[in-house]
Order: sequence, then C-alpha cells, then structure tokens
Amino acid sequence: MRSRIEDVAAVAGVSIKTVSRVLNNEPNVRAETRERVLAAVTRLGYKPNLSARSLAGQRSYALALVYNNPSRNYLMEIQNGMLEACHAHHYNLILGPVGTARRTLPDLAALFENSRPDGVVLIPPLTDDAVVLAYLEEHEIPYASIAPRHPDGCIGVRMDETTAVVELIGHLVAQGHRRIGHIKGPRAHGACQWRLAGYRQALRQHGIAYDPALVVNGQFSFESGIEAANALLDLPEPPSAIFAANDDMAAAVFRVAGQRGLRIPRDLSVCGFDDTPIAGHIYPALTTVRQPTASMGRLATEQLIDRIRSPEAGVMVTVDHAVLVRESTHPPRRR
Repeated sequence: MRSRIEDVAAVAGVSIKTVSRVLNNEPNVRAETRERVLAAVTRLGYKPNLSARSLAGQRSYALALVYNNPSRNYLMEIQNGMLEACHAHHYNLILGPVGTARRTLPDLAALFENSRPDGVVLIPPLTDDAVVLAYLEEHEIPYASIAPRHPDGCIGVRMDETTAVVELIGHLVAQGHRRIGHIKGPRAHGACQWRLAGYRQALRQHGIAYDPALVVNGQFSFESGIEAANALLDLPEPPSAIFAANDDMAAAVFRVAGQRGLRIPRDLSVCGFDDTPIAGHIYPALTTVRQPTASMGRLATEQLIDRIRSPEAGVMVTVDHAVLVRESTHPPRRR
C-alpha cells in the first residue's frame, strides 16, 4: 500500500503538521526533527499527494515557466534548472508559452484560468514586457525574473553580461583581431542591450573605432543567424572574427562559413554567449561565455517559492560568468 503522511508522522514521532512543514522546507523546524522526518520519508518511500496538498492549502503547488524566446537551447536549460528546484520542493512545473502583441493577454489569462499556478518565472524578453508585468501585478501573482533590464525591486537572478562581453572581445583583440563583427539579439531583449554595450565598451578600451556596418540584427534563433552571417561575410571587407550574441546564432555562422568554403578558425574566428550544449557539440568547439543557465532557472525558482511562502522573502541573485576559450578562435590570417 502507498504510504501516507500519517505513516511518516507516526514513524518520525511528530505531528502531521510538522511533516508538512519539513516537506515544504519551511523554517523553524529543528535540524534533528527535520532529519528524523526525512529519514522516515525515505524509509517508507513516501511521495506527497499534490492534489491533496492543493485542496488543503488553497494552492496548486505548480509553477509556470512563462516564455516567448526562440532559443530552444536556452529555454531547455532554464527548464532543467526549474525542474530541479520544483522536484526538491514538491512542486509541478507548467510550461506557459505566451504569444506577442494581441496574443499576450489571452495566452496569460488562459494559463491562469486553466492551470492556476501559484507563481511564474519569467525569462527575457517577457521579464521586461509591460503588458505581462502589469497583468501579474494587477492579479497579485508572485513572479521571479531571469535577467531583467531593471532588477531593482525584482526577485530572481541576473548576471553582469556587459563585463562578460568586454572580457570576450578582449580575448579576440589580444589575438590580433581588429575587424570584429557582432550579431545582436532582438532589440526588446535586455541581453541585446547589455551584450552590445560590452562589445562597444571593449572596442573603446582597445582604441578600435566602432563601425556600424559590422553590427547586424538577429533574433537569437539559428535561422536569424544565417541571414546575419551572410550580411557580414558579404561586406567588401568582411570581419576576421564574429561575436554572436548567443550560441544558436554562432552555430549559424559555422554553417554559413562552411557553405562559403571558409574554415573556422583559420579563416574566421567565431564566438558566442551562454555555453548551451550546442557550444560543445559543434566542431571546432565554440569559444563562448558560460552563463550558468540551468542554475539560474533553479535559483529563480527557489526565490519564487520563498516569495510564495512569505511576501517579504526572495532576493535578486547575481551569478558569476566565465569566458571559455575553445578552438573556434585563433589569430587572424595575414591577408
């Protein structure tokens, strides 16, 4: 027979309420008591009944990942981190894709009418979408933001992306590159602004004039990277290195370079941002910035759960980055 919470309480010698507090990771439970309850849970193979918890506590014990982001790799990493935190805190995870323009409000309303999540995690560009934020505030729905452009007053997680790009472009300059192309992300996306700012700041620091012809638009998707790479490599004087604002678009540069008979990094250096799995799967391996995306999903979820439990809880966490130099960057060839 399936173990019940009453069985756990009996084996641990505590009340049902104490078991519930331990399972919900609530404070003010003595360490010895917590260990005794968790040992009973393991011994009995107890698994909380989420439906029963929902009825008892007026909660759904579900969180939603609300997104409108074309980077599948980024989205999957965030989802993996959220699943880790949800599993640890006995929550379910709901995926809530939200359309643009006229679809935003209907999609949000349908999510909460049909699934009733206790709170949501927002990823760019929805972290800065005025319509989404107004809806959540109006309906008093707790939320955590990943990489918001205006982090003051928010809970969630962020990274200093501008400094990371300054370091990355500095690596290219140190190799001897002076014509460095940049494929941006969508304008409404905070990451687009931070990464472009880092690119321009690095050029200034190294005395390299900014050339707007070397900066082209992308949408953080592989398909947009194809078009952008072609635009850069069609220039009368193409760049010797390209920094794409995410790994998906950097992978697209690899494809375009191969179609043109260019070898990476002998003929063209390429670097990206995020260190999603594709960065290590392509050959040569991609020089990129490691953004701990899965950890950011987990941390944002933990802050959200804290906020759900206590309206005053939750903070904005800042995580570290790392520039990973791999085989896709090399000193430029003499022309």
